[in-house]
Amino acid sequence: MKKSIATVSLGGKLTDKLDAIAAAHFDGVEVFEPNLRSFDGSPREIGRYARNLGLNVELFQPFRDFEGVSDEQLRRNLERAEAAFDTMGELGAPLMLVCSNTGPDVFDDDERAAGQLYKLAEQAGQRGLKIGYEALAWGTRVATFDRAFRIVERANNPNLGLILDSFHTLVRSGDWSSLGDLPASRIFFVQLGDAPRLDFDALTLRRNHSKMPGQGDLDVAGFLRSVLATGYTGTVSLEIFNESTPESPLATARAAMHSLLLVEERARGSNRPDTTGSMTAGAGTP
Repeated sequence: MKKSIATVSLGGKLTDKLDAIAAAHFDGVEVFEPNLRSFDGSPREIGRYARNLGLNVELFQPFRDFEGVSDEQLRRNLERAEAAFDTMGELGAPLMLVCSNTGPDVFDDDERAAGQLYKLAEQAGQRGLKIGYEALAWGTRVATFDRAFRIVERANNPNLGLILDSFHTLVRSGDWSSLGDLPASRIFFVQLGDAPRLDFDALTLRRNHSKMPGQGDLDVAGFLRSVLATGYTGTVSLEIFNESTPESPLATARAAMHSLLLVEERARGSNRPDTTGSMTAGAGTP
């Protein structure tokens, strides 16, 4: 299992983050677009810097508010995607995370969403790139992994797959037992994050109370166990919003690796996950 971490999970400058991630023996990194924007240099420089440290740039994220839009907005979104693909080419990132639309005027139409994601995936494929679609717990229309999967299946494009995130799955009340039945070939990337039981909406929990796996109240080990049951053998990454931490990037990276190793050990154990809804307090509704 290759191990990765998102740059948003550590404090400090982008190059300091990468130094720490490599020192903690991660295999790869997700580059968070705002971190890249704050870097005084080009994406090509960062891609080269990461590779010189022995890190793969696994993913570029996020690309927001894409699907379920009008035809005219789709045209603008596809133009916006070309700029993101340029950045990915410089970084050497093969996969872009597209999170479900959180805008106020989103069509409740899976066919439209699938058709629009198909066009994006076709455009990405022309560059040798892929698209991972992730359901945000507060998505306007698509807020669960199973609906995101139905849309990905309907789009039926080899360059389009699913990104699964433990936080977005577990923070919502409800049955997630079908997670283990997903086809591994449709899972392009897996992210892990935790949160405490607090009486906040999902967005507030994510942005202000992110925790490493095992430090919150979500069944992250059970989630990962279900993912591994699909036969998934790709990258597992930590994504927590932790840039305000006062600790050094190296201390955070080392703690993150310890957390990831521990949750993997638990996931490969014999305890069964509670798939009936791991957290009701603070569960997000779109």
